[in-house]
Amino acid sequence: MNESMKKENNKEGLYSPKGKVSLGQAVPMALQHVVAMVVGCISMPMLVAGAGGISGSEQIVMIQASLLGAAIAIFLQHYPLKGLVGSGLPVMIGSGFAFLPTLSSIVGQYGIAAMLGAQVFGAAMGIIVGIFFKYIRKLFPPIVTGSVVVTIGISLYDTAVNYMAGGVKTAADYGSMQNWLLAMITLITVIICGQFGKGMIKASSTLIGMIVGYLSALAMGLIHFDGIGEAAWFQLPQVLHFGLDFQPSAMIALGIVFVVNAVQDMGQLEASANGAFDRNASFQEISGGVIANNIASMIGGFLGGSPVATAGQNVGIVTTTKVINRTVFSLAAGIVALAALMPKFALILTTIPQPVLGGATITVFASIAMTGVRMLSREGLSPRSVFIAGLSIALAIGIPQTAGVFAGFPQWMTDIFGKSEVSIVAVSAIVLNLIVPKEKTEKAA
Repeated sequence: MNESMKKENNKEGLYSPKGKVSLGQAVPMALQHVVAMVVGCISMPMLVAGAGGISGSEQIVMIQASLLGAAIAIFLQHYPLKGLVGSGLPVMIGSGFAFLPTLSSIVGQYGIAAMLGAQVFGAAMGIIVGIFFKYIRKLFPPIVTGSVVVTIGISLYDTAVNYMAGGVKTAADYGSMQNWLLAMITLITVIICGQFGKGMIKASSTLIGMIVGYLSALAMGLIHFDGIGEAAWFQLPQVLHFGLDFQPSAMIALGIVFVVNAVQDMGQLEASANGAFDRNASFQEISGGVIANNIASMIGGFLGGSPVATAGQNVGIVTTTKVINRTVFSLAAGIVALAALMPKFALILTTIPQPVLGGATITVFASIAMTGVRMLSREGLSPRSVFIAGLSIALAIGIPQTAGVFAGFPQWMTDIFGKSEVSIVAVSAIVLNLIVPKEKTEKAA
């Protein structure tokens, strides 16, 4: 009886925010979250550095700053400051890929100092959105946030499938049978552990799938450790290493993206609250969450890292596993911070083959979209809400898939709306919700 009660308490601890858990329970859960988000924190600055022609040694500075910015954001989210900064929701923070097109354009045109100056300015804009969210929340009812969450999930599908095929379309082995075999080994492992396993096996299905996939890739000779030996064991981040330059056009362009990303963060925070607690996020949770992410992005600007955003794949992990213990996320933040201070360790994490990542995360992305569907259905799928959500999602998914759709418009139009599903769905759903007449039952409510 005592043993049974202990097991129940352990389970309750793992699935409650402040419950007691052992390291044996917390570490696998933390590693699962870290593995899911850390590659983005490394690949994002490398892509931006490539666009700006930045050297290898300075790429490591950017990677360190990106990892440290993410770690700071995770801590802020899980240890809110007086209810003003941080959400308290079970979220992980990583580099925001919605920023990538604009960052690459700015660094290529004006240089990295101008990009980081625009990032500091844009983060300030994001903080303002978080502060005044109380006054604009009426623009984001469940019909809007639900549509955003559905779109976030759907927009990530091609990322997962692209990873499963190899990740780099110009690579000689892209779409090869070997890549798909590796992806399917990982995916099948995740399915078996997640659907047929129990306890820790079920909860850590994504991590187990990645481990099996990684070992399979190692046996196939696909893991390479080139360059890791040259990286330092320990290196502190460098404040203003690249300097700051404030170019008005760059600031405006990136500032708009930061505002749009705040909307995406709102959707991810809503998805987290719905997936973990089966409820909508509170005003304080969304406002504090947006402010915390943008504070971390501002710090990243001073250190030379990329902006951060709530990691959708990790929201999916939380929705799937229901593991919400704060110790798990604190450990994850500590691991990410450690990787930021140890370049050699960070580079080891980049050896995970992309087919393994794709096979492990496609189920996670699927759960995000389904969370959005639940959010919409909870509010009732009236003809009006079906029209608003359906049209907004159709535009959001269709426009970015059509090359040159805004060829006759200024470049900023393509950067903000031509490549970002979240920007399109947010604007469409907000506008339609304001102009489409409400039904009698809604007016009465």
